Amino acid sequence: MAQLIKAPAKIEAAGTIGKIINEHVGRVNTGTESVSIAIMTSPAGWEEPGQRPEFDEYSVVLKGRLRAEGADGVIEAEAGETIIAPRGEWVRYSTPYEGGAQYIAVCTPAFAPGTVHRDE
Repeated sequence: MAQLIKAPAKIEAAGTIGKIINEHVGRVNTGTESVSIAIMTSPAGWEEPGQRPEFDEYSVVLKGRLRAEGADGVIEAEAGETIIAPRGEWVRYSTPYEGGAQYIAVCTPAFAPGTVHRDE
């Protein structure tokens, strides 16, 4: 049977300033280990440590601009565009521009603190 998720779980974000993570599906809100789906709201100037996660991450930008730095360069996605970060590859996300960004992050398998492997 279909399941209704009435509200997301608010999760503390890594990084420099005030990013909001609202997990709709994932380990915290639904106990789902196969996928996590969250709406991220990142203010201008936010950045997080680099990471080498054990999951694929798909970031669909709804508003603003999201930056992803990788070993081979920088990708910037605007509203309507998507960034795919494959598992095992180093990536660092940020929202350096005015207005920040709002985006949907989908991780397979689901995000977990022990599988993100952030830089020290």
